[in-house]
Amino acid sequence: MKLTRYTDYSLRVLMYLGARPEHTATISEVARAYGISRNHVMKVVYTLGKLGYVRTTRGKGGGLWLARPPDQVNVGTLVREMETSLELAECFGSSNCCAISSVCVLRGALGEALRAFLAVLDGYWLTDLLAPHDDLRRLLTL
Repeated sequence: MKLTRYTDYSLRVLMYLGARPEHTATISEVARAYGISRNHVMKVVYTLGKLGYVRTTRGKGGGLWLARPPDQVNVGTLVREMETSLELAECFGSSNCCAISSVCVLRGALGEALRAFLAVLDGYWLTDLLAPHDDLRRLLTL
């Protein structure tokens, strides 16, 4: 399984904001720190704002910051909210046309693997991702 860039960038934005909670960040600042497109960051921040993960203020002196404490941001929940599809194979979708779906053991194995993957992520919080705090700040040049 591979997470979309959208989910990856969402996690990165939250980690950036969490690494420096006293600071109001800008979209350009986050994009520069990770070497990713400002437009991508803008789209991600918009969605994170709608979902209540970040707060934003527009205009001069504006910026973004975490809307919740890091210990209230669950990684598994975020992944489920950001991923448009967690279909590992055709048989997980509504347009399933696979001839062996009704008896396929692989479908069950993949479903079990997906549940295990999400269960592991459910055990992590943004606080956990921020644990190497000083190193994180240094690498992001904060």
